[in-house]
Amino acid sequence: MDINGRPNHIEDYLIRLHTGQWFGFDNFNGDDSHKVYANLIIHDSSKTKPTEQECIDGLAQLQADYDQAIIDKEARKASAKSKLEALGLTTEEIKEAFGI
Repeated sequence: MDINGRPNHIEDYLIRLHTGQWFGFDNFNGDDSHKVYANLIIHDSSKTKPTEQECIDGLAQLQADYDQAIIDKEARKASAKSKLEALGLTTEEIKEAFGI
């Protein structure tokens, strides 16, 4: 995940598939740049390796869900502010009381 919490690596998708340390990466020198699908290894023989496309699509869905959650949150804030204004509160009162 990036510093804002947005998924940005296939690892963010993989950790949601199963619990525990079921996967890893052939990472000979400890460099995160080796954390790519080609180096993905499965530690748990009861788990199957997802396809590269599944990882790409899964990450894209996580990113879309994250982005939509941000949009929805902002829409709820705007709706709340509008309703408070309709009740007669000023913009300053709303900002001071609710931070919106």
